[in-house]
Amino acid sequence: MKNTMTHLNRRSALQLGTVVLLLGVQHIARGATIVAVRVWPSKDYTRLTIESDGEIKARQFFVAEPPRLAVDIQGIDLIPALRELVAKVKSDDPNISGIRVGQHAPGVVRLVVDLKQPMLPQVFTLPPVAAYQYRLVLDLYPAQAVDPLEALITERLAGKQPEASPAADAGNDPLGNLMAQQSGKSPSSASSSSGKPADPKPAAEMAATAKRNVEAKTDRLVIVALDPGHGGEDPGATGPGGTREKDVVLQIAYRLRDRINQQPNMRAYLTRDADFFVPLHIRVQKARRVQADLFISLHADAFFTARPQGASVFALSEKGASSSAARWIADKENSADLVGGINVKAKDTQVQKALFDMSTTAQINDSLKLGSAMLGEIGHVGRLHKPRVEQASFAVLKAPDIPSVLVETAFISNPEEEARLRSDDYQIQLADALMRGITRYFAKNPPLARNRAL
Repeated sequence: MKNTMTHLNRRSALQLGTVVLLLGVQHIARGATIVAVRVWPSKDYTRLTIESDGEIKARQFFVAEPPRLAVDIQGIDLIPALRELVAKVKSDDPNISGIRVGQHAPGVVRLVVDLKQPMLPQVFTLPPVAAYQYRLVLDLYPAQAVDPLEALITERLAGKQPEASPAADAGNDPLGNLMAQQSGKSPSSASSSSGKPADPKPAAEMAATAKRNVEAKTDRLVIVALDPGHGGEDPGATGPGGTREKDVVLQIAYRLRDRINQQPNMRAYLTRDADFFVPLHIRVQKARRVQADLFISLHADAFFTARPQGASVFALSEKGASSSAARWIADKENSADLVGGINVKAKDTQVQKALFDMSTTAQINDSLKLGSAMLGEIGHVGRLHKPRVEQASFAVLKAPDIPSVLVETAFISNPEEEARLRSDDYQIQLADALMRGITRYFAKNPPLARNRAL
């Protein structure tokens, strides 16, 4: 009887083991489980992210006509979470017209992304970091990128009020003066005898002409690059009330942009104007492409406790951080690429990172002057964390030829300051203070004529 029971127990155990083995095989066949899908549209590029609890592999196929990207995701089955991608694409997405998804083969799901224009896709995976598990990322870049400087000047020209007095514009609009000089007419005579405006050149031609001439003039369009920190996959710090850093700094950037654009000879350029991720070296690259006169990166600091408070301004350091706190903040901000997710295999990454070793003493000195002017004005609207400009090795401040500062507008981890950051009143006061700081800096350090290649 004992032997019989032993035999039955062994047989049951073997059967149970067979079931467990079969389940294990099924689990392996299905591979990872999808936990989230996200779409981040922008005119710069659109990112699709598929997050899973295990690593997944994918093969991509690009079809040029009509433009579409097919991605075979291996080791998963079609589940409702993947179908959510279809609904997440909005009609105003600048790059994607639609998404189709289906079970291509057992354990293989095919994702087809229909595109509105020719694209340069990048498909890569990211290991777990911060709050994220494994991520499969599809970055879709337009094949024909817009020249940001030309677009900025064209926007400036399009924004001119047609009913404005030509005489009043003559002293305030360097681009208008330049084009009037080219036509051989004074600004006041740039209209037909019938009183109607003369037929203008195409906008692109006007912008290109103005752009060339601006290089040789002291009286020219001054460009301020505004860099709202984090964005997209990288939320930055989160306050105790749920406020996300990436959201408040973008709002502050909008307000400061409006104030800059109200100046007759200035224009703001945002490294991101919506909720999408921009790698640190690309932020620097963008500012240099538009030949920015200043670079201002906006953040909202956080700490492990709710006690720290006050705004700070940072410049680059050649010799190490000015304090342990500055070093800690720089290390935290420099880790944004890990959270946001960059394609380490992208060809230009190492080339652009090489720019970080080209910063000059002159750039740092100018950055300290800019930081001091801004810190003095910020101190009038709120508490300062430190009464002086601090320095550390912030990757985003390493443009070799642009005075650059990083402004920590407040401690979002402090409940009182989080509430202030969310308020319209404080954002307005802060934007006004930053604008006054910019004006103070240029009053003592006027922008000079330049001759730099794009």
